Amino acid sequence: MAELKLVDVSIRDGNQSLWSMTGLGTNQIMQAAPLMERVGFRAIDFTSSTHMSMAIRSHQDDPWERIRLMKRALPNIPLQFISTGFRFISWETADHDFMRLAYRTLMKNGIGRFVLLDPMHDMDALMQVARIVKEEGDAENMGALTYTLSDVHDDTFYANCARQIAASGDFDLLYIKDPSGLLTPERARTLIPAVKKEIGNLPLELHSHCTIGLSQFNYIVGAELGIDALHVAIGPLAHGSSLPCASQTIANLKTHGYEVDADEKAVKQLENYYFALAKAEGLSVGQPQAYDASYLKHQIAGGVLTTTRRQLAELKLEHRFDEVMAEVEQVRADLGSPIMVTPFPQIVTTQAMFNVMGNERYEQIPDQAIRYVLGRFGRPTAPVDQNVLDKIMALPRTKEIEQEPAKMTLKERRASFPKNMSDEEFLLRAVMPHDLIDSMKNRAPHQLYYNPEVETIKKLLKGLKEKGSPSHFSVTQPNFKLELKRKSS
Repeated sequence: MAELKLVDVSIRDGNQSLWSMTGLGTNQIMQAAPLMERVGFRAIDFTSSTHMSMAIRSHQDDPWERIRLMKRALPNIPLQFISTGFRFISWETADHDFMRLAYRTLMKNGIGRFVLLDPMHDMDALMQVARIVKEEGDAENMGALTYTLSDVHDDTFYANCARQIAASGDFDLLYIKDPSGLLTPERARTLIPAVKKEIGNLPLELHSHCTIGLSQFNYIVGAELGIDALHVAIGPLAHGSSLPCASQTIANLKTHGYEVDADEKAVKQLENYYFALAKAEGLSVGQPQAYDASYLKHQIAGGVLTTTRRQLAELKLEHRFDEVMAEVEQVRADLGSPIMVTPFPQIVTTQAMFNVMGNERYEQIPDQAIRYVLGRFGRPTAPVDQNVLDKIMALPRTKEIEQEPAKMTLKERRASFPKNMSDEEFLLRAVMPHDLIDSMKNRAPHQLYYNPEVETIKKLLKGLKEKGSPSHFSVTQPNFKLELKRKSS
């Protein structure tokens, strides 16, 4: 029996699911690197273009420097970048040459593995992206089969996608990606064999969020059916709407007789570090989720669900929450059953709220829903309901959006910047506000060392400084007390 491998998602997906992508700066990530090397992960889910932009917005960290530093620290573990194809930071599609430059630059800086997914499962678009990556470097390509529930997304649908990915010759492995935690053990028992039958010897990984509490069961089924690697998070970055806890996954698998290729002592030390970090920074700790069957219908992850409740409360319409959730199901079907990953949950939920609050359905249609129907986010998996399509296409606003300038070519974008600007800086400035990039470049150098216990003391001292000069200061801990008093003059 081959040993199962683990992929660590703490830095990117765990951080995104539980800490809004703002919880980890470069110094905190680098402090964890030696332990990650010792664990022996198959890969590290390290970043995405959105994650890179958040490094700048939240920490004024240079995301390219972050990749380079981590690659030097983990030369033998692939750093993974998740990509939705022809998009870089912006959610609208970009020029192919621009994306070619982005992929080339990512590999030059240290990305060794790409997760390539198309939210619509547009296989033609996916194949184009995979070919570009292979032409520009030697990173692994992992094709994503993004799991959802609809009349369209049955086992035959996913098996057909898997067959095309395997036949292309530009993918090194695949994974079943369950971003909303909707996969059940019963469905895993039919879906995994259907996919494996089509991909031959290509490795298959499993990525299942904990949203409705079924992911640990799915992982046991995955091990039984020959999955090669499982995606896990560490300590406080696990559970909740994130992924299964690494130490618990290892223990469960061993109890069921499976071997896991991981240093358990290093996993425990990594857990201790992240728990100490969460405590020092006041960050929430992921909690195991109870089974909630309502997710199987609306398929909205926790973050968007919380936002929807808040918005309705602000409008004094919280009593209409169940109506909105029922309308979400209908709007999603109307729009061709998009997979509920960003930005589609926001588009579908916003339209559902308008439909419930208006005098009639689709009386008010936001621009992002119009852009979706026009294909600006890719080609819908299934046709949009004809009545809804006709209503949207007849809007004056639709005509205005259709007349918006076409996306700029790489050459046109480059013409707006100095010729000697690096590719790294250009890629960021082309899609982000310039003042954010200026702040990142002009900030004082950050220390790469991070100690959670020291951070607690630093925050205490900073608080004391802000309060002025106290005459009395006392710290009490178990078996320890420090008391300082200002000497009277």
